Amino acid sequence: MSQAGIPPVPPPRPNPGANPNSAVPQPRAAAPSAPPSPPRVPQPAAQPRVPPPPIPQPRPDDSQVTNVPPPPAVRVPVRPGPPANVPLPAASVIQRSSGQPTLAQIVKDAYEQGCSDIHAGVGENVRFRSRGLMVIQEQYPIPDRPTFVSWLQEIMDEKQLQSFYDTLEYDGATQYEFARCRVNVFDSLKGFALVIRLIPLKILTIDQLNLPEVFRELCYTHKGLILVTGPTGSGKSTTMAAMIDFINSEMPKHIISIEDPIEFVHQSRKALIKQREVGIHTTKFDNALKASLREDPDIILIGEMRDRETVNTALKAAQTGHLVFGTLHTNSAVKTIDRILNLYEPDQQGPMRIQVAESLVAVIAQGLVRTTDGKRAAIHEIMINTDAIRDYIKRGEVDEVEQIIPKCTYEGMCTMNQSLYKLYEDGRITEETAIENSPKPNEMAMMLRGRI
Repeated sequence: MSQAGIPPVPPPRPNPGANPNSAVPQPRAAAPSAPPSPPRVPQPAAQPRVPPPPIPQPRPDDSQVTNVPPPPAVRVPVRPGPPANVPLPAASVIQRSSGQPTLAQIVKDAYEQGCSDIHAGVGENVRFRSRGLMVIQEQYPIPDRPTFVSWLQEIMDEKQLQSFYDTLEYDGATQYEFARCRVNVFDSLKGFALVIRLIPLKILTIDQLNLPEVFRELCYTHKGLILVTGPTGSGKSTTMAAMIDFINSEMPKHIISIEDPIEFVHQSRKALIKQREVGIHTTKFDNALKASLREDPDIILIGEMRDRETVNTALKAAQTGHLVFGTLHTNSAVKTIDRILNLYEPDQQGPMRIQVAESLVAVIAQGLVRTTDGKRAAIHEIMINTDAIRDYIKRGEVDEVEQIIPKCTYEGMCTMNQSLYKLYEDGRITEETAIENSPKPNEMAMMLRGRI
């Protein structure tokens, strides 16, 4: 019962989520049966937004890595081949293609045929130079690159091969039992190529070469400069070898030769001969030439007078009591004097003209012509430095020297036309050959017709 005057307290509003008997815990009524709900799959936690991956960049080379030294640069030759700084394969790795001959066999065949040069290259027929003519050798298959490399391995060691791959140039020599060879290897549009010059081991004498008697007389000169000139393949080295061989057999002299490379090999007989090759026995041509002046020589043979420094040293040696032999690539005696003087500046040519006039002994310009028997013979222009010629050189009137030479045959001088005419008179060359090889064809034609 409620007390009078006091309104009754309304019952609490029912709360659907609350238990009416919360004051006293009551057992929870069972829920009506319902199909079980699928198990709740845990959701991954929210991840922060990740920016898209960067575009892959080229990996920096080792030279950009901190504290790591860059690797050595690798030089790649122009034509694919063993790169530099990589050991070359052993000879057994690179083999000749099937059916290809060895280089030694090719050289032997050329020697037996009496040829002077061999030309070979990748993708080209092998050719021999026979009596001045290029002859295709179709009996050999056209060499491919592996075959050519195997040929190089026959004549070059690994150091020389590596040097060739680095520079694409090689100049050297090799020797077989029957001949010595001067070798030049180079690269070309079609591939590697080589040229081999065959040099006989036996040195022909002055008589066997049918050289004029004045050549023997020049060998008895005690000091001065003797120049043998002519284009490549004109027999300059053969002529000088014959003169050195004559001195070797007749005179007790000390001979030093500086060549690049050594061609004819001399054995000391009456003379003592020391031969030096640039790149093997000396690093520089000029160094060897200067050093030779302190090696007590009587005769110095210079393979080629290439530049002003070489000419200066040769003239110095000639003026200090030595006999100097040298070569130049000129076609006449007069052009030889001009070539030497043109190495100097105009204000230096006056003093040099005097030195040349005082030092020069003789100039022999040489060439080769085909004879009627299929062989070749040498022709010469010979200038002996007489008093008259010496005066003309000092005055700079070199053209006058050309007029004196044909008139001084008693001194041993002769012109190219006179040498050709003598071969024609002996029946060794034809009229056409004489005119074709003459430096003055009109004059040669008049000589042949008896007008001169």
